[in-house]
Amino acid sequence: MTDAIRYEKGQDGIVVLTIDMPGQSANTMNAAYVAAMGQTVARLEAEKNDIAGVILTSGKKTFFAGGDLNDLIKVTKDQAAEFYRHVLELKAQLRSLETLGKPVVAAINGAALGGGWEICLACHQRIALDDKSVQLGLPEVTLGLLPGGGGVVRMVRLLGIEKALPYLAEGKKFSAQEGLKAGLIHQLAGDREDLLAKARAWIAANPKAVQPWDEKGYRIPGGTPSSPNVAQMLAIAPSVLRDKTKGCFPAPEKILCAAVEGAQVDFDTAQIIEARYFTELVTGQVAKNMIGTFWFQLNEINAGKSRPQGYPQHVTRKVGVLGAGMMGAGIAYVTAAAGIEVVLKDVSVEAAEKGKAHSASLLDKRVARGRMTAEQREAFLARIRTTDTEADFEGCDLVIEAVFEDRELKGRVTAAAEAAALADALIASNTSTLPITGLARAVQKPERFIGLHFFSPVDKMPLVEIIRGERTSDETLARAFDYVLQIKKTPIVVNDSRGFFTSRVFGTYTNEGLAMLGEGVSAALIENEARKAGMPVGPLAVSDEVSLSLMSHIREQTRKDLTAEGKEMPQHPAYAVIDLMLEEFKRPGKAAGGGFYEYPQGGKKYLWPELKARFEKPDRQIPASDVRDRLLFIQAIETVRCVEEGVLQSTADANIGSIFGIGFAAWTGGALQFINQYGLKDFVARAQYLAEQYGERFEPPALLLEKAARGENF
Repeated sequence: MTDAIRYEKGQDGIVVLTIDMPGQSANTMNAAYVAAMGQTVARLEAEKNDIAGVILTSGKKTFFAGGDLNDLIKVTKDQAAEFYRHVLELKAQLRSLETLGKPVVAAINGAALGGGWEICLACHQRIALDDKSVQLGLPEVTLGLLPGGGGVVRMVRLLGIEKALPYLAEGKKFSAQEGLKAGLIHQLAGDREDLLAKARAWIAANPKAVQPWDEKGYRIPGGTPSSPNVAQMLAIAPSVLRDKTKGCFPAPEKILCAAVEGAQVDFDTAQIIEARYFTELVTGQVAKNMIGTFWFQLNEINAGKSRPQGYPQHVTRKVGVLGAGMMGAGIAYVTAAAGIEVVLKDVSVEAAEKGKAHSASLLDKRVARGRMTAEQREAFLARIRTTDTEADFEGCDLVIEAVFEDRELKGRVTAAAEAAALADALIASNTSTLPITGLARAVQKPERFIGLHFFSPVDKMPLVEIIRGERTSDETLARAFDYVLQIKKTPIVVNDSRGFFTSRVFGTYTNEGLAMLGEGVSAALIENEARKAGMPVGPLAVSDEVSLSLMSHIREQTRKDLTAEGKEMPQHPAYAVIDLMLEEFKRPGKAAGGGFYEYPQGGKKYLWPELKARFEKPDRQIPASDVRDRLLFIQAIETVRCVEEGVLQSTADANIGSIFGIGFAAWTGGALQFINQYGLKDFVARAQYLAEQYGERFEPPALLLEKAARGENF
């Protein structure tokens, strides 16, 4: 028998199948699994008269990890027919298992995601270990795919269309306890022995088990698509979905199609429908972009590819945070959430307490939702100590400065904090634009100075951009990297430059939107095309959020710095728009009550009606595709400049940083992958067209031209 699936038949006639694929840390649905499952099912068929039932479990810490992404990312369009046949074979094996005529139990001893959960769904009884590590669900949609092993078909038949959709189209994961409440898990077990004992007992009590959908007269819960209540929901579902995906993400739409079409036909036809949509997504470009970035490159980052080697892993114990404003309060929260002691300092204890209150309000929401007890909330808040004096930074091994973007102020507070903290403490700045090498001049040990650029809101944004100054040591970088992982964020590492990577690229996005408005392009067209391109927020809305006065302040600080270096400040057509909004129209942004948008109390924001009269010119409208491409191309081109200048050192950091940090269109797989999937030669040609029409800022950098000429990708 095969190594990948152990087949052990006991005295009681129960066969225990243990999936334990050799040479892999987790079980995956690769060719070895398909071959092993094929042999196993054939043997069960041959011996079924002597079998009382079957228990499926895993020899790994997890139950089963799902499809093998190394295989899926390589499937090309011309391999579609062969791949489709392979999917049908895999489905047929699970179908044979559930129609064996014997009770089949999934003994779920660890996480079962994607294909793993699909195997469980093909069992008559699902018993899971009652443990936090047991994560279940179908997250395929997050990688641009749909569940292709019967997940759509069985979930719809189990829960009904409406209740199945959050698990399928949003990739909602759930714990064993939540699964029990939802009726997806039948029983919980205390440990592995209990798991197998309960599985054996259930088999003995249910010798004639069949799947609910194989019972005569079975009806899908909630009704089929022709039932009036389901038909009503389905009348609006596509437009609600399109509003979320903006047509950029095919997977949620194909999932809806597979669910609805599959609910109108018999089980086997529904399986064929699911397999066809699955094949279409696997061979499509969006899934390749998303698997490459959100799986392979993200894992590469979290495994420490950008971390200097040779330094032991460092555990941060006590963190000082300078400034209890929005950013400082957020940094204090995520640090305390990781179990680290925090000292939160501001000019007064009252101001520091206001920052701590931010954590209290976030925790109150968790307590209200039953995700935390009142005692846990108190213990969490006790980890944040407020102060107005640097002396309380004694014992801190990391101090993070999060005050206003002003060089003198930052220098003053970091120097004082350094004197009070541990002798080998790291001093970090949460600046978003000011070069780290310059800020490091304020401290005694510039080799221990580093940039830690968090994004707002800190509790939700997954990225931290680590900026290495000219004198930052490897050990400092390694320790900063470890801290970012310790607080469960994703670290990208960049070298020092004005605006680093994310702020530089983000600035090109907002500036391009403002420049188009200044040219007379309709504000509504700019905002709508940005969202259609896959950006979460339009450039005018995001400028309001950041505030035009802050954008103007950063420009002024940059101008001063460049003048001091004997350099000239580069001009941009966006600046005139910012100045008009601030000086003439007195509309600095959302916080001040209005900018490009109006913000009615309790109502939905809408574009300031005066924009039409003050900016729009009917004869200056440009094609929607040009608006969209100007917004995406300018960011991708600036990202290439960051690679060319050595600010970025890895493609993974560029792609993950652009999506997690500035919301670059996720369907593309990131700013550099956008260029790869567009095709470098085609991208260069389109960029040159945009440069002729709209300005030399679109000229392709030398590195891009070289790579295109050599036929290389990023």
